This record gives sequence, C-alpha cells and structure tokens, in this order.
Amino acid sequence: MYAIVKTGGKQVRAEKDAVLIVEKIDGEPGTELTLGEVILICDGEKFKVGSPLVSGASVRATIVRQGKAKKINGFNYKAKKNERKRWGHRQPQTHIRITGIEAGK
Repeated sequence: MYAIVKTGGKQVRAEKDAVLIVEKIDGEPGTELTLGEVILICDGEKFKVGSPLVSGASVRATIVRQGKAKKINGFNYKAKKNERKRWGHRQPQTHIRITGIEAGK
C-alpha cells in the first residue's frame, strides 16, 4: 500500500516504514505528525484518486531528523565592470519516517 502526498509544494510517494526527505517541517525529532493532503491511495489493485484530495485519508509520520541539503554555489558577474559576487545556499529539509496510511472513506 502506498499514497501520493502533497507536502512543501511537492508530491511524494509514501509507503509504510519509508524514510522521506521533504521540505522543512517544524518540530523536534521524535514528533508525530499527520500529512492530510493525500492525492492518491493504492492498495494492491485498487486505486482511490481524489479530486483534488482523497476525503478522510491521511498519512502518519514521525520526524527522524532536521538537516540541510547539499550546498548550491552561485557566481554572478558583470563583464568589463570588475563586478563579481559569490554566494551559496543550503535548503533546510526534514527526514520523516512513514508510520501508517489511513485510507479514509
């Protein structure tokens, strides 16, 4: 059984006991949370597709750790002006473990 869940503006496939890396969700490691925006649920050969969401469905998860993604380096310059700027960015992310999927109605 798996579900397609919308979190952080992205859609991810969630299966029981899978560890997912998603956009930052506030909370300490060990915190239980519920992801309510379920787009699709598949149980073997049966599909439940929402329009836009599956009513009554939810995915339970636990926060494993908070971290940052790999660093992105950038460089801006303007030709013939001796103007250069280097910058970097690390996107915050949360690792969650899926503990259960509830299909709803």
